[in-house]
Amino acid sequence: MNLNKSNRFAPILLALCVIIGILIGTFYTKHFSGNRLSIINSGSNRLNNLLRIIDDQYVDTVNIDSLVEKAMPQILSELDPHSVYISAKDVQAVADDLKGSFSGVGIEFTIREDTIHIQNVIAGGPAESAGLLAGDKIVAVDGKNFTGKQVTNSEAMRRLKGPKNTKVKLGILRYGQKEVKNFVVTRDDIETKSIAAAYMIDEEVGYIRIKSFGEKTYYEFLTALAQLSQEGFSNLVIDLRDNVGGLMSSAIRIANEFLPAKRMIVYTEGRKMKREEYLSDGRGSYQKIPLVVLINEGSASASEIFAGAMQDNDRATIIGRRSFGKGLVQQQIEFSDHSMIRLTIARYYTPSGRCIQKPYVDGKDKSYEEDLVQRYLHGEFFSQDSIQHKGPAFHTSIGRTVYGGGGITPDIFIPEDTLNMTSYYKEAVMSGLVMQYAFQYTDDNRQLLREYDSLASLQAYLKRQGLVERFVTYANQHGLQRRNLMIQKSYRLLDRFLTSRIVYNILNEEAWAEYINQDDPVIKSALEVMRKKEAFPKKPQAEKGKKVAVANKKSWKKNRV
Repeated sequence: MNLNKSNRFAPILLALCVIIGILIGTFYTKHFSGNRLSIINSGSNRLNNLLRIIDDQYVDTVNIDSLVEKAMPQILSELDPHSVYISAKDVQAVADDLKGSFSGVGIEFTIREDTIHIQNVIAGGPAESAGLLAGDKIVAVDGKNFTGKQVTNSEAMRRLKGPKNTKVKLGILRYGQKEVKNFVVTRDDIETKSIAAAYMIDEEVGYIRIKSFGEKTYYEFLTALAQLSQEGFSNLVIDLRDNVGGLMSSAIRIANEFLPAKRMIVYTEGRKMKREEYLSDGRGSYQKIPLVVLINEGSASASEIFAGAMQDNDRATIIGRRSFGKGLVQQQIEFSDHSMIRLTIARYYTPSGRCIQKPYVDGKDKSYEEDLVQRYLHGEFFSQDSIQHKGPAFHTSIGRTVYGGGGITPDIFIPEDTLNMTSYYKEAVMSGLVMQYAFQYTDDNRQLLREYDSLASLQAYLKRQGLVERFVTYANQHGLQRRNLMIQKSYRLLDRFLTSRIVYNILNEEAWAEYINQDDPVIKSALEVMRKKEAFPKKPQAEKGKKVAVANKKSWKKNRV
């Protein structure tokens, strides 16, 4: 009888043992499996598990979203110098740069003595419609004081930018007035031009300065060309100095205007991205016009695509200094919270097959970050012989030698002009005193200066004002001691810098470019090339051309990635 009872409860006891075993196993898995996870998981699973463990077991409460926000830039920084994370709050500003427009009040400003000073009012914008003037000071926003340490570029942008058709009340202190006057400005879309200047240098040579490549750059470029056509240009200079790049598509469309059909402009290729070639379609309207392209160490990315396409196709003469060396292609990937990453997915190659990306170890490579400084110290800005090519030799369509592995090397090298530079001049510029004085002079004399509405008349007036001596007195009062011999040596440089900034403040960016180009050695070299009719590169001697053609074929196979 007892034996039968024992047999009857045996299944129940067994089931209880199994349940208890499962509970014990779950407990130990949950609380003591940290080391185990690192063995059985890898990659993204391991990272997800780490975050889950921190959220579940860490001694204090942790904001996991904030932790991820801080970790993502660090992860991307291990890859390359140009893969980046963009937080949701910064995405709009990044998009505006490429789109060529933003929604705001329509002013350019500078911050002096913890106060916003309106430098320029954009023509046709909401600030102009509301009655704001260049020289006004913004001291309040929406009824609240906005002066002092709280005034930063980022905070000013946050308060002044905003959705289209929204209103902002600005407290304005105007020159010569003691009371603050309120203006209500209705925000609107503001276009930002990527073509900084388009004018005739002389009777034959047109000049276009492109400061970035955005969504509207190509159409702005066509408009500039149409303007120059009406003025009768027969030669063209495109200035890409200090153009950090932008959209590859814009550079390709502009390059297409100058090339005959079926010419390679650029191609891209990556580990997961098949080779994609971009060829000219032959419908460009300016295939025969003599062309010179200006570059320097600040020319990067899309600028280098354009310059490389013109150089490798022997379509233009490149003048200046070696470009930056960014040959990586980024793709934007957006997350559900509207933050995004720009991830490098490929490299781009010029028509001859060279990748102009300069060497790097990873995203934290200090030598990469300091490359321009090292170029300066090595003497590359002053001597063509100091250029260190870190890539193999390639050859253009007619056999000229070009190099990969570190930017576009110009056909004609122009050193940086340091002939009259002194430590006094460097300190005056680096300290910001020159910019500050130029703005103060503009502010104090704005009504008088507005009478001079052309570059020639304004330049003639400023030439008689003794700007350098006035600046030296101002600088001495602000901690930069007078050094008469150095001031005399750098007199022309000081006068040029001061005049250029006042021209910019009173007229516009195009007038500024036209003024500084007047004695620019790079511009002078471009004009000399045009005068000699040497804009189209010449073919090397026949025998040498035959040899390099073979060498180029070999290097193409060897260096493709």
